[in-house]
Amino acid sequence: MANTRPITRALLSVSDKTGLADFAAALHARGIELVSTGGTRKELLGHGLPVRDVADLTGFPELMDGRLKTLHPNVHGGLLAIRENPAHEAAMLAHDIAPIDLLVVNLYPFEETVATGGTFEDCIETIDIGGPAMIRGASKNHGDVAVLVDVADYAKLIEQLDAYAGGTSPEFRRWLAQKAFARTASYDAAISNWFSRSLAGNVPTYRALGGTLAESLRYGENPHQSAAFYRTAEQRIGVATARQVQGKPLSYNNLGDTDAAFELVAEFDPAVSAAVAIIKHANPCGSAEAKTLAEAYRLALRCDPVSAFGGIVALNRPLDAEAATEIVKIFTEVIIAPEASSEAIAIVAAKKNLRLLLTGGLPDPHAPGSMVRTVAGGFLVQDRDAADVEAMDLRVVTKRAPSEAELADLKFAYRICKHVKSNAIVYAKAGATVGIGAGQMSRVDSARIAAWKSGEAAKAAGFSDPLTHGAVLASDAFFPFADGIDAAIQAGATAIIQPGGSVRDDEVIAAADAAGLAMVFTGIRHFKH
Repeated sequence: MANTRPITRALLSVSDKTGLADFAAALHARGIELVSTGGTRKELLGHGLPVRDVADLTGFPELMDGRLKTLHPNVHGGLLAIRENPAHEAAMLAHDIAPIDLLVVNLYPFEETVATGGTFEDCIETIDIGGPAMIRGASKNHGDVAVLVDVADYAKLIEQLDAYAGGTSPEFRRWLAQKAFARTASYDAAISNWFSRSLAGNVPTYRALGGTLAESLRYGENPHQSAAFYRTAEQRIGVATARQVQGKPLSYNNLGDTDAAFELVAEFDPAVSAAVAIIKHANPCGSAEAKTLAEAYRLALRCDPVSAFGGIVALNRPLDAEAATEIVKIFTEVIIAPEASSEAIAIVAAKKNLRLLLTGGLPDPHAPGSMVRTVAGGFLVQDRDAADVEAMDLRVVTKRAPSEAELADLKFAYRICKHVKSNAIVYAKAGATVGIGAGQMSRVDSARIAAWKSGEAAKAAGFSDPLTHGAVLASDAFFPFADGIDAAIQAGATAIIQPGGSVRDDEVIAAADAAGLAMVFTGIRHFKH
C-alpha cells in the first residue's frame, strides 16, 4: 500500500504503565528496537525485554531530577525528519541521528494530581514538558511517524503491524496524530485553567477547553444531530463520575436532565433531611424534603404527577428499598443517588431499561466553578451560581414578617427556584413544591401557570382546594409590576421571597401589604437560561 511506513524503532516513555509490558513484548517479537526512559525502561527490563536507554541516543544522562531527558536533537530529529527528503536524510547522516518510527507517550498525571488536592509545588512538578514536545513533533510528521498517547490504542497498532507487513497505513497515522494533538491541547487546557483559578479576579486572554471522550451518543437533542459526551479535568461529583449499575445507555437529553436533577438535590444536606427532585426537560416538576426518601418522593410527585412521567429522579441519600418501590411505580428514565442498598438495586432491576446511577457522594453546591455556553463564533464563561440562601442578607420589606414556618418554606422555595429556567416561580408548602412555573417570557404568566398546575395536581390528589392555598412563593428575579403579586394572592400564597430591585418595588410592596402578605428581599437574583 502506498505511503505505508515500516516501524523499526520505537521510543516509549509513559506514566501509565497499564498493558505496557505486553505491548512492548509484541513490538519486540516483530523485530522492533525498543528505546525508553527512566521508569519506563526499568519496567521493561523487569519483564526481561531488551531496551536501550534514551541516553544512548542523546549522549546525555537524565538531568535536573528528570526534567531534562528527551529534549535533544537526536530525539526530536529522529521524530521530525521527513524520510524521503534528501536534505533531512543528509542531516541525519551528518549528525548521527537515528530515525524513530513509533512514539508511545502518555503524560505526567497533572489532572489527577490537581483532582486529588496536590500542593501547588506537586502540581507544577507533574506538568510534562518533554512528552508534549515529542508528541507534537511526531504528530506533525505523521506522514512517517506513528504516535500513541492512549493505552486503548495499543491493540490497534499491533493489528496495523500485522495487516501492513510491519508498518502502518497513512490513514491510521493521521487518526493517531489528530488524537495526539487533541490530547496535548486538553492537557494544556487543564494546566492553563488551573493557573487561572489560582489568580484572583483573572480573566484570561486565551481560554482553552479540553475533555476526554466518555461516550459516543446515539444522537443529540434530536435524532438528526450527532453528539458525544466528554469528561473534563474537573472532578465534580455527578453524571461524569457516576457508576451506571443498570439500564440502557444514557442519551444526550438524559445526561443534561440528570445533571440538572443532581445539582438541585445537592442543595439539601443529607444529614438534615432526605430530599428528592424530579426533573423533566432540565426543569423540576417536583421537589421535597422529608424524614424519609419515600415520603419526600411522594410529596415531590404530588406537585406535578403528569410531568413526572418519564422524568429523572435524584436523591440526596442512598436509595433504599422503600423509596425504590415508590419510584418504579411510574415510568422513570433515570435514578441518580449517592449509593443504593442491595434491596433497592434488586427492585430497580425489575425495570431493565431504567438507568440507575450511583455517584459515591454529592457535589458541593457552594463550590466555585465555571459554566460554559457556546454562541455563534465563540463561547461564554461564567462562575457557577453558588449563592446560598442561608448566607443571604434577607430583608423583610412588608409590614408583616414571615412566620418561622413561612421563612423555612421561603428558603426551601428559593433553593428550588435557583434551578428553574427563567422566568421562574415556585410555590412551596411544608418543605415541598406545590406549583412550578418555568421558562415563560413574562413573570406573571409563570405565576399563573404554577397556580394552574397546582390546581390540576390538587384534583389528581383528591383535594378540594389548590395546593397553593397557604403556600409561599419564590421568584428568581424581581417583579416588574404588581400583577405578579396579584396572581400570588389569587393563588392563596401568604408570603413571597424575591431579589427585589425593581423601579416599582414600592408598588409591589404596597400590593403585598394590602393583602397581608409577608415579603422578603434577598438582593440576589437567580436567572437561569
